[in-house]
Amino acid sequence: MDLRHISFRLLEVFMSVVKTGSISETARRLHLTQPTVSLQIKRLQEAVDEPLVIMQQQKLHVTEAGHELFRTCQRVFGHFDDYNDFLAELKGGERGRCKIAMVNTAQYILPKLLGPYSNLHPHVELPLEIGNRAEVLARFERGEDDIYVFSHPPSLEHAKAARFLKNPLEFIVPTDHPLANQQHVTLSELVKYRFLLREPGSATRMLFESELQRRGLVLSNSVKMASNEAIRVAVSSGMGIGVLSRHVLPIGDHGFKVLTVSDASLASHWYFVIRTDRHIAHAARSFLTFAQDHLEQYLDGRWVRNELHGLNLSLADQQIR
Repeated sequence: MDLRHISFRLLEVFMSVVKTGSISETARRLHLTQPTVSLQIKRLQEAVDEPLVIMQQQKLHVTEAGHELFRTCQRVFGHFDDYNDFLAELKGGERGRCKIAMVNTAQYILPKLLGPYSNLHPHVELPLEIGNRAEVLARFERGEDDIYVFSHPPSLEHAKAARFLKNPLEFIVPTDHPLANQQHVTLSELVKYRFLLREPGSATRMLFESELQRRGLVLSNSVKMASNEAIRVAVSSGMGIGVLSRHVLPIGDHGFKVLTVSDASLASHWYFVIRTDRHIAHAARSFLTFAQDHLEQYLDGRWVRNELHGLNLSLADQQIR
């Protein structure tokens, strides 16, 4: 079979199998029978004359040829999605989708941009995925979204990042903690107490542990917590000390105090990240342009406007491959 005669439906089935890693789940999502899905994958493999997926130890694996076909399908379907957006714009409506995946802490800041943008562009869909760093990295590697938000951007091939906001870290303690009323505390004093930390691999934890290692300090006790909210509640309950982004701390008395640590000023930055090898939707370009023009108004982020401008230039340079 000439590859140009392969139907879009056949490729859609194949993409779903790769994404889900399951024949049965693909059948459920596309309202097909499992034999139908298996037959369509078989037909596609015959057309390509190469195995695309194989079963090993009762688990589906994608071959090298399968991965390349999947990437090709992403580009092809992406350009057709873009064409649909173009047609919608010709008919007088501003439509499209900007898919954003962000690490958990970013949900406290990004809505400050998404809300005003959505009000100005009501027909643009803004599906959001929120997860821990490992989950968002996995989505980046699979190319599932248009824009990714990290406080510690990945050093991966095809990644281009631009800072848009500073992300200071704060040390918080229960209001009745022995250090709560001290004017100045040192990091060496803090490490004697129990710390409540996010999972290994979180950007906040990596930054804190890097500072400890640089200073030759070791925590005497630490407990892993599942979320920023869990840390805040646990600190307020007297369980230990927390290290959190300033952006997640509510204003007012919530059962904890922010310490002034005289010899430790920890901060990272928030980044927008795109894949330079993947088609980016017009809506995503529109959102980044909006962010570039309104950082000062909504996030007081004027000091990084030039970086976002560079990111938009990268988007503009993308060519049909």
